[in-house]
Amino acid sequence: MAIKNFDQLLSKYADLITSVGVNVKPGQDIIIYAEIDQAELVHRIMEAAYQLGANQVIVEWQDTMLKREFLKHASEATLTNIPAWVSVRAESLMANQTSRISIVSSDPDGFSDVPSDRVSLYEQAYQKANVAVRQATMNNDVAWLVVSAAGKEWSQKVFPDVTSDEAQDKLWQEIFKINRIALDNDVIADWQQHINTLNEKAAWLNEQNFKALQYHSAKTDLTVGLAEDHVWEAAESFNKAGNRFVPNMPTEEVFTSPDYRHIDGTVQSTKPLSYAGVLITDIKLTFADGRVVAAEATSGQDVLQQLIQTDAGAASLGEVSLVPDNSPISNSNIVFYTTLIDENASDHLALGAAYPSNIKNGTQLSVPERQAKGQNDSIVHVDFMIGSADMTIDGVTQDGQLVPVFRQGNWA
Repeated sequence: MAIKNFDQLLSKYADLITSVGVNVKPGQDIIIYAEIDQAELVHRIMEAAYQLGANQVIVEWQDTMLKREFLKHASEATLTNIPAWVSVRAESLMANQTSRISIVSSDPDGFSDVPSDRVSLYEQAYQKANVAVRQATMNNDVAWLVVSAAGKEWSQKVFPDVTSDEAQDKLWQEIFKINRIALDNDVIADWQQHINTLNEKAAWLNEQNFKALQYHSAKTDLTVGLAEDHVWEAAESFNKAGNRFVPNMPTEEVFTSPDYRHIDGTVQSTKPLSYAGVLITDIKLTFADGRVVAAEATSGQDVLQQLIQTDAGAASLGEVSLVPDNSPISNSNIVFYTTLIDENASDHLALGAAYPSNIKNGTQLSVPERQAKGQNDSIVHVDFMIGSADMTIDGVTQDGQLVPVFRQGNWA
């Protein structure tokens, strides 16, 4: 790396990930999911976790090229017949309350040359086999965190006009910047201040207890009902043991659960979505009575359709999230081609499952009980970005009055 003091910055990143992100506690097990080219960051995270008292750090290495070739050449029976050990391992990890760290670094368009039906077959089968991890994560039973690292192919996608090495340096610099990492700052204190600011916005929204949100822009005219007893959350969450963690780094959002039965109108994406290694652009969805009744995309149309058809819940929404247009990531004017970062530059919605913690006592309720309050259920949860500088959002009170929430893309 040509970045000055890269080692120090990377160590600060690892410390942030372990002490604030998953908030490692003595005796905890940690699992890290990472591409094979991110060994340096993984090793820093491992060292920091052990210094905080972790019991063991497990690493699940991933390789985009190997997976791409598997998806191309394996029989359909193999794609859909996930080995039994995947489910057994998932159940074991979650029974042990293993904290999860996912490092996003791969090519966002890495599976573009794989037939979309083969990608979808495997993704749906794998999600079903890995259901124990998905449920524990969505329910905040365990601490979990998604962060990013500058992979070469991804870096070149973001910065195509410079050399591969220069692109990787530029992406690392942006990753440090949006995560508030500098040589001379107290990154932990800066993050706590940021968390407090987001919590204030969530508290105001909870006080309002809106019945619905109305979105209006040049591309969007959408009304989204909010779930009964919904709770707005911000940067921090709490796991089953009561320990705080920050699920996404970076984060600029406050979010809650829509009522999946009451969504009507049209919404169009404002940034590309990378899903299952395929870029989906210019998504346009039309909702009626809570369900997608029409779906279009300039590219990735087949993958979008297959996503919506994953199960009954995939055709409705599980999350509404508010992010001001005047925010650090948005102001960078960079499209990062990964949901982790791009969703924190823009208001976004999510197809699929809702977070149980987004309604009062939701983590203690059964799926049918949560659905009765309007929370959606699915094996998928896929965010797509809809925010823009001309976005207007109004909250609809319980007696039908409109309260300004966003004007010109920012908090009213």
